[in-house]
Amino acid sequence: MKSLLTIIALIVLCISQPIQAVTQAEDVKTFTLNNGMKIMVLEDHSIPNANMYLFWKVGSRNEYPGITGLSHFFEHMMFNGAKKYGPKLFDRTMEAAGGSNNAYTTENLTVYTNWFPVSAIETIFDLEADRIANLAIDAKMVESERGVVTSERSTGLENSNYRSISVEVKNAAFRAHPYSWSVIGHQSDIDNWSLADLKQYHKTYYAPNNAVVVISGDVTVEQVKRLAKQYFEPIPAQPAPRKVHTVEPEQKGERRVYLQKKSVTTPNILMAYHVPETQHQDFYALEILNDILTTGDSARLQKALVNEQQVASSVFSYQPESIDPNLFYIYAVAAKDVSAQQLEKSIIAEINSIIKAGISEQELQKVKNTKLVNFYRQMATINGKANTIGSYEIYFGDYKKLFTAPQEYSKVTLADVQRVAKTYLKKANRTVGVLSSQEDSNDADL
Repeated sequence: MKSLLTIIALIVLCISQPIQAVTQAEDVKTFTLNNGMKIMVLEDHSIPNANMYLFWKVGSRNEYPGITGLSHFFEHMMFNGAKKYGPKLFDRTMEAAGGSNNAYTTENLTVYTNWFPVSAIETIFDLEADRIANLAIDAKMVESERGVVTSERSTGLENSNYRSISVEVKNAAFRAHPYSWSVIGHQSDIDNWSLADLKQYHKTYYAPNNAVVVISGDVTVEQVKRLAKQYFEPIPAQPAPRKVHTVEPEQKGERRVYLQKKSVTTPNILMAYHVPETQHQDFYALEILNDILTTGDSARLQKALVNEQQVASSVFSYQPESIDPNLFYIYAVAAKDVSAQQLEKSIIAEINSIIKAGISEQELQKVKNTKLVNFYRQMATINGKANTIGSYEIYFGDYKKLFTAPQEYSKVTLADVQRVAKTYLKKANRTVGVLSSQEDSNDADL
C-alpha cells in the first residue's frame, strides 16, 4: 500500500500538470445559431455523462425600481411548466432519464445547470427548448411562486445576519447603479409584479440571442450542433435588451449604516470597498489580496483577529465576479464581549499594515500556489470545465482568457498587491455596516 505522502505527491503531480496537457483553448468548439444563441462544446469522453450550462445574461443589474427581483423569480418560474412539459414534469422527466438539475441567480446572470447520462441528451434539449419558447406564465402559478419568494426573502433576512447587513450596506454603497438592491428584490416590487411585466421580461431576456450554452462531456460537436439546430434554432431571436449604462459616481467619503436585531449575540461588521469590474487588469491582484486577507489559517485577518487577538469568531472576504464595477467585501463576527469598535479597529489595522508595508514574498507565493492548484482542480471535471468556460466567456469577455489566467496570476507582484490595497481599501472608498442587538446598540458610537 502506498504511503499517504506518496498518494499526496501523486495528486499534486497530477494537479500541477500544465492545463494544456488536459484541456486547451482549441479543444473548445463554438458556433452560433441563426437566432444568435452561442453554443460552446468541450468533448470529454472520460465518463459516459455530460452537462449543459445555460448562462442567461440577466440578473438584478438588468432590473429597475418597480420590477426588482424578477430575475430571481424566473429562476423559480422556469421549473413550473411549459407547453409540452407541464407543471412538475420538467424535474420528473429529467430524473426519469437519469439526470438532475440546479439553478442560481446573481447580480449579473441567471444560470441553469443540467447533469445527465449522455443517452438523455435529446431529452435535455427538448426540455430546455420547451421552457425557453413556451414557458407557462399563468396567474395561479405566479401567485403561488410569489408567495414562495416572499417567504424565502423574509426567512433569509430573519435567519441570516450576513444577508441582513449586506442589504443595508449595498444600498448605501450604491447610489445609482442597480447593484444597490439585493438579488431577491424589494418586497413592494415582489407584491406588485404584473403578468405583463413577467411576459415581457421572459420574452426579452430568455431570448436565444441573450444566452451562452456550454455543453461538456461524452458528446461530439456534430451531435450537439444537430440537436441545437433541431431544438434551439427555431426559437426566434428578440431585440437586444436595453443596455445598463448607469455608472456609479465615485464615492468621496466613508458611509456608515447601523442595523439592530434582537437575535444578534455579538456585533457583526461588513466593510465594502468599490472595486473595478472583472475585466479590469487589477482583478488578479485584488483576488490575491483577498486570499492574503482571509484564506487559510495564516491569512492576515484570520491569523490576527481570530487566532491571536481573539477579537473575532470568524472572518471572510470576497469580491464577486462582475460585469460592472462592484464591491470588495470584508465580513467579521465579533468574539464574546468584543465591541464593534474594537473589531473594526483591528480589521483596519491589518489593512493599513498592507497599505504601508506590503506583504512578504512568502505570502504572495503561497497564495499563487494555492490559486494554481484550485484552478487545475476546477478543470478536472466536466462540470467544472463547463462552469468555468461559461463564466470566463461572460465575465472576462472571452473563454480563451481562462487558459491565460495562471500566467496573469503569476505576473502579480508584491508592489501590485500593495498598490491595489492602497488604491481601493481606503476610508473614503468604503461603506461600513454594523449589526448589533438592541441591547448594545448605544455602544456603537464610531
